[in-house]
Amino acid sequence: MRQLAVVMATVVAVAGGVWMAAAQAPAPPPQKIGFIDVQRVLARSQAGVAAREQLEREKATMQKEMDTRRVDMEKLREELEKKGPLMTAEVRREKQELFERKRRDAARLADDFQKDLEKKESGLLQRVLSDLASIIERVGKQKGYWLVVERSRGGVLYATNEADLTDEVIRAYDQEIQTKGPKK
Repeated sequence: MRQLAVVMATVVAVAGGVWMAAAQAPAPPPQKIGFIDVQRVLARSQAGVAAREQLEREKATMQKEMDTRRVDMEKLREELEKKGPLMTAEVRREKQELFERKRRDAARLADDFQKDLEKKESGLLQRVLSDLASIIERVGKQKGYWLVVERSRGGVLYATNEADLTDEVIRAYDQEIQTKGPKK
């Protein structure tokens, strides 16, 4: 029984010493967590705007090609409707086959254009996001953040405005683009 009392007294003394040491130790600095709204960076940064404009130009070129094909097909369809009864069966069949072939070709081209546009969009956005990684890291370190997350993918449900590093990252990104020029 006496040994148990000695052991208990030792445990209490050690625990008390640890508690006293912990109470006297300086508190660690606060850990700051920030977030970035990548969609806002893409929408407002010079590089993001330039990427979007480039995609829009390519999309307009593709749309122009599709419109030309659509007009061509409309003319052929109208010819079949108006002059079809006057055509021989052989000529009408050839025109209908031509119309169907043009329709299939246009559908394939539209699908190819869509895939091409998605691929280019992905490539441009990937390049912008790659550039952003080093800028986000630099801004985070300069501001003393321990962690920076992406707002939508990070599952941020609440954050103060002080934790939002987006505008600062946009300024740093635009400044870097102006200084070094865009990466090719």
